[in-house]
Amino acid sequence: MDKIGFFRDLAIIFLTAKVMGLAANKLKAPQVVGEIVAGLLIGPSVLGWVGQSDFLSMMAEIGVILLMFSAGIETNMKDLLKTGPKALLVACIGVLVPLMGGTALYGAFYGFGKLGSEHFLRAVFIGTIMTATSVGITVQALKELGRLKGHIGTLITSAAIIDDVIGIIVLTFVIGFKDPDSNPLDVVWHTVLFIVFSIGVGFACYYIFKLIDKRYPHQRRVPILGLALCMFLAYAAEKYFGIADITGAYVAGLILCSLHDSNYIARKIDISSYMMFGPVFFASIGIKTQFDGINAELLIFSLCFVLVALLTKIIGCGLVAKCMRYSWRDSLKVGVGMMTRGEVALIVSQKGLSVGMMDAKYFTSVILLIIASSILTPIVLKLLFRGEPPEEEEQEQAPAAQPA
Repeated sequence: MDKIGFFRDLAIIFLTAKVMGLAANKLKAPQVVGEIVAGLLIGPSVLGWVGQSDFLSMMAEIGVILLMFSAGIETNMKDLLKTGPKALLVACIGVLVPLMGGTALYGAFYGFGKLGSEHFLRAVFIGTIMTATSVGITVQALKELGRLKGHIGTLITSAAIIDDVIGIIVLTFVIGFKDPDSNPLDVVWHTVLFIVFSIGVGFACYYIFKLIDKRYPHQRRVPILGLALCMFLAYAAEKYFGIADITGAYVAGLILCSLHDSNYIARKIDISSYMMFGPVFFASIGIKTQFDGINAELLIFSLCFVLVALLTKIIGCGLVAKCMRYSWRDSLKVGVGMMTRGEVALIVSQKGLSVGMMDAKYFTSVILLIIASSILTPIVLKLLFRGEPPEEEEQEQAPAAQPA
């Protein structure tokens, strides 16, 4: 790329990402789908207007860091703790079953390789992509149905949040094992050290930020300091602990999520993420997607990938809900509510590509999964809740019904 060519590339990315994002909204699909499609159109596989470059890769890396930082800030700790063991159990099985299903799928197509080998880790990584649930898409679907604050809605939302945390931890372990010289105990030890480090730094930074926030409420210095904390923890996680940088960014968001001005920080961060770094990240997914390697085998694999990813969430989360004495219908609601995939699946895929654990051609499978789950989840949930009054209304009417 020449010295000023990146200006042209950014102009093309911003314009096409916005246009395709609006088109996706019109079709009732998440805007992120449109931004990915924009990358596909302008990338080497179709029009060839924008190619891969180190500059765009760095911009995309900042984009993914900001996305994970925002996800951490927007986490509601009270809701997370409210549902307690039930949500944790649903989330754990909701990670384990897709992880096993994805690993088995890759092994069935391409073989498992020796235990601990790079080929085996690639199979595990395919399973890791399937673990995360898109909290945003699930919340929006439940909100439109009037079910967000009900018992089932709270269980699904809390489990989805925990699900993403566990998924990031799994990603951290898988990437840690990639180094052929790595020792499993070293990976565990470094992960434990990072957790201890995060707790220590977290408490200290939380109280410092709390004092700053109290003295300078709604002032831009707080988001700026928060952004600095995000970048520092992202750097420290990978540099000193061998942990994925996105894990550090997510932890930074969790540290600040309970501040009085957490929403203010999130809004300020979202300006940069929404306008610049986010579109570059999602468009870069499309730009890196390769169509020239698609053949009948890859197409069949992609269809199986989507099917396995959807069914393993429904089966894993639904059966756990049934074991907790929910009805079959409510258990199915939990399973379907957990099957959406979105930004975190893309983030995990991007990280796998950057460290050589996944080929770019498999982005086709991930994109198909996001599109399919984003369209099917609201439709199926609406059918499952049909004929039932909103749980919020039930809760409001219940006290009035007792005297009668």
